[in-house]
Amino acid sequence: MLYLHKLNMKLKILLLTIISLCSTMGFSQLGHSNMYLVKNLNTRPGTGSQRYSAVWGYVAPNGREYAILGCYGGTQIVDVTDSANIREVGWVPTTNAASSSNNWREMKPIGHYLYVGSEVANSGIQIIDLQYLPDSVSYKGKFQTGTLSSSHTITTDGTFLYVNGTNTSFNGQGITIFSVANPLVPVQIGAWTTEYVHDSRVINDTIYASNIYSGYLTIINATNKANPVTVRRFQTSPNPFTHNSARTTDGRYILTTDETSSPNGKLKIWNVQDLNNITFVRNWLPTSITTAIVHNVEIYGRYALIAHYTAGVRLVDIADPTNPIEVAWYDTYPTNNNSNFNGCWGVYMFPSGKIIASDMTTGLYVLKTSFALTNTGTNSSVLPENFSLSQNYPNPFNPATKINFSIPKSSNVNLKVYDATGKEVAFLLNDNRDAGNYTITFDAAKYGLASGIYFYSLKADNFSETKKMTLLK
Repeated sequence: MLYLHKLNMKLKILLLTIISLCSTMGFSQLGHSNMYLVKNLNTRPGTGSQRYSAVWGYVAPNGREYAILGCYGGTQIVDVTDSANIREVGWVPTTNAASSSNNWREMKPIGHYLYVGSEVANSGIQIIDLQYLPDSVSYKGKFQTGTLSSSHTITTDGTFLYVNGTNTSFNGQGITIFSVANPLVPVQIGAWTTEYVHDSRVINDTIYASNIYSGYLTIINATNKANPVTVRRFQTSPNPFTHNSARTTDGRYILTTDETSSPNGKLKIWNVQDLNNITFVRNWLPTSITTAIVHNVEIYGRYALIAHYTAGVRLVDIADPTNPIEVAWYDTYPTNNNSNFNGCWGVYMFPSGKIIASDMTTGLYVLKTSFALTNTGTNSSVLPENFSLSQNYPNPFNPATKINFSIPKSSNVNLKVYDATGKEVAFLLNDNRDAGNYTITFDAAKYGLASGIYFYSLKADNFSETKKMTLLK
């Protein structure tokens, strides 16, 4: 009995020690919830302090989905369309010598051109043509103008490129606006130079600029891009260190992130319905975790997708922004939940519902939720129950139109266009797709087609359907 008593005491001490450690590390939850791993790709690691950085997505006209990952030595493009065949399909190395700043690489696409910036001196903006994917990518060169040498982040809206946090000698490290009507020759239109801008969000000619060092979020009217005008600014107190922001679809709320380690930065929700009376709604922290640092937030319809450093990827239902509910998470950094700058850097959600994330140490994560996502603000990601082919839109069209189809299970999909005589005139698709809803862009000009009646036919598994469309020039 004495032996059992001593054993029980040892077990109690061990249990109390574990509980104490978990409390210290903010490690009060284990495993993942409602989100599972499809693929982790860690094929471009650096060494020592060399790390992965940002991640973003690109959806090609044929509906294929690509993850774009910032790596220490360059930019990696990964085809994530088919869950069974996720693979690197493009690599563009940095043009600069090794530097600690290579740890920060940010990118955004406009059309089929990708723009990549970093804080490496003389990095400029790399321009990459993605139109030949999945076969290859084409590096078009490095863009620099005046004293532009480096940048922290890149934002896009329409045919405009917003370069944030440039080198000190270029436009005061604010935001510089470029037109990319000619994608290979950006033309500077205007700039906002009041103070340093770490990141920005642009929606309908309104810029939400994150002034990380002063802790402000500045709202800027960029209708006249040659002369952006400050509308309103507010400090994201308490402990403001405004890293990035996202606006809800209805425009009534803004979510901000504060990238501080002491105290640990939190997601904050603001009511901005009255710009003359912006009010703080609440903080948000991951379920049962009080120590990890928030990094980036992206909004997709009713969901906020959050990169939360050591706490990993977090998905929050913000249908009611005053009462955010965490519905899924995946911890890319299970070592701990400490308030340090390790773990998940960036996140992105595709129209299919796939989620991609970058972990600074272990690279690219391709994830899915274990439940159907609804109202994501992109194409519906609710899994279809049946095969279907929709009528193209617009119809009649000139020169491009969109074709939507749905498949309830992973299938090889074949989509072709025929003229009125039955002759094949365009081969749009022949590859494997996961279950989901897809949109294909058909550009008749690419195939040199004349006005007339055409037919498009979809074959997948045992399903086959043909519909008519009209090209009017």
